[in-house]
Amino acid sequence: MSPVHRTVQRTAPGDRALDSLTFTLDRTSPVPLYYQLAQQLEAAVEQGTLAPGHLLGNEVGLSERLGLSRPTVRQAIQSLVDKGLLVRRRGVGTQVVHSKVRRPLELSSLYDDLESAGQEPTTRVLRNERIPAPPEVAAALALAEGAEVTVLERLRRTHDRPVAFLCNYLPADLLQLPTERLESTGLYRMMRSAGIVLHSARQSIGARSATAAEGTLLDEQAGAALLTMRRTAYDVTGRPVEYGSHVYRASRYTFDFQLLVRT
Repeated sequence: MSPVHRTVQRTAPGDRALDSLTFTLDRTSPVPLYYQLAQQLEAAVEQGTLAPGHLLGNEVGLSERLGLSRPTVRQAIQSLVDKGLLVRRRGVGTQVVHSKVRRPLELSSLYDDLESAGQEPTTRVLRNERIPAPPEVAAALALAEGAEVTVLERLRRTHDRPVAFLCNYLPADLLQLPTERLESTGLYRMMRSAGIVLHSARQSIGARSATAAEGTLLDEQAGAALLTMRRTAYDVTGRPVEYGSHVYRASRYTFDFQLLVRT
């Protein structure tokens, strides 16, 4: 028997978020219907067809329009709520919040990665000053302890929602870092413009719970899961030029790895 597909074109008045969507559900597939629906909804969010703020309507309406049971629709929606892509709002319905940032694990800047992914990054500089290098920073940058470094603290946002808190240290004599430029472009882009050619980096990734201060900055509860990243970047001469200690909202951010078999 050939597979039977159910294709539903959304034309619900007043529910513009679904107007242009077509769902194809294969009832003969071993893949559960809720998962098929969730995957197609997630793809629509990732591609921007369902943009932040769009409404999906309530579960009863969706189940009737799609010819699915209410529990099936509820399970599909809940899986995306759990991923942080949708939120249930009382009296409003289910609303698209954002797409999750997926960043390739390579020597690139968060700003460049977000911009190339169409995530519309914005930056708020919280700190930009010169300080004596703390021991950990001095060791990472191969400087004498107490040598002057520039410290930057920035809050990176996409679609007007926070995604990361970035703390970077650079040798004070490396380049000029005006706050206005830092709020309109990426740090690595500014380094490239100054003729600094990055060659390699040492990086470690971890996870921990958010402090109360981090929760406030990142719009998370204290104790929420955060991804952490520490990186020391080197130029083509082997000189360490940047040490970063960053935290990312686990609900909005992932690192992508490509693993190869060693022969």
